[in-house]
Amino acid sequence: MDGLYLLWWVQEKQMSPALVAATMAAGDLLLMGLEVPTGWFADRFGNRRSLILGSVIQVAGMICCWLADGIPGLVLACMLVAIGDAFRSGADQALLYRTCVLLDREDEFQRIEARSRAVHVIALAGLIVGGGLIVSRWGFAAGWLAETTLCALGGAIAFAMVEPPVQATGSEEDNSSQPHATIPWRAAAIVILPLAFLDSVTSAGSFILQTSGGRGPSEVTLVVAIITLADAAGSMLAGRLPVAGPRMQVALAAVGAVVAGIALTWPAALIPSTIALSFATGVSHPLRATAIQRMATDGMRARAASAANACDMAFSTILLLITGSWLAGRR
Repeated sequence: MDGLYLLWWVQEKQMSPALVAATMAAGDLLLMGLEVPTGWFADRFGNRRSLILGSVIQVAGMICCWLADGIPGLVLACMLVAIGDAFRSGADQALLYRTCVLLDREDEFQRIEARSRAVHVIALAGLIVGGGLIVSRWGFAAGWLAETTLCALGGAIAFAMVEPPVQATGSEEDNSSQPHATIPWRAAAIVILPLAFLDSVTSAGSFILQTSGGRGPSEVTLVVAIITLADAAGSMLAGRLPVAGPRMQVALAAVGAVVAGIALTWPAALIPSTIALSFATGVSHPLRATAIQRMATDGMRARAASAANACDMAFSTILLLITGSWLAGRR
């Protein structure tokens, strides 16, 4: 139902488009603000518990989206969805890394993370199309039922997972022999910020493609699909690359800045540039996830991943606001 939220609230629930957009934006801000606190919860009480709690809240959010009415229902639904996403963010990567270390397969984390992200991106695109088909044939009730069922299935999968014992996840890379959970934040910032920039530039390029140029729905859908597949292809490539540190992140961001500059000075290059940026973003995500997990100790893994996600959201939000103002000024 990702592609049908606005249609549901505006057409079926008769809500103001501006109100719905503002409430959903507030939900994104809430998610950004909760990233680190929920990461602390995952580190303190367990990644598995955080994933289960997030899924339970997500199911409640879907039911609220489906059945709630009026402004209070809209606000509550957006809040629940944001809170559920926050509890799952970061905990998934931390649990995967700790499990890989426990099984003496730490060197496979990047490959598994990259493959999982590629499958996630492709599946999300497929589910968006599938949701549209379900709603078109059987109505919104069937769509929300399917969405709620998938969220519940995610909770069941999280419940079936096993939390690795903290003392079993030591490695040379994570410095877990230290008495307190730590992460070198200055070094982590060098890893986190380049992708945050790259991700925001990609989002801005996609936004421009969808809102300008006089393209029709079919053309926009095709372009967005290609951009999404480029991201997945980048993640698949990352699964075959060796573990890389901050230099790779900085290099990818530098290339992204050059590509973005070309798109700004040569409008005809906007589509291929955005596709290339999306590919680079797909490559960068698994590489950064691996670098962050190797820097952090067991009591900081989810928080570190969540902080990176919050940084990505902040950069994207700021640049999208700037891009929107820039486009408005040109009209």
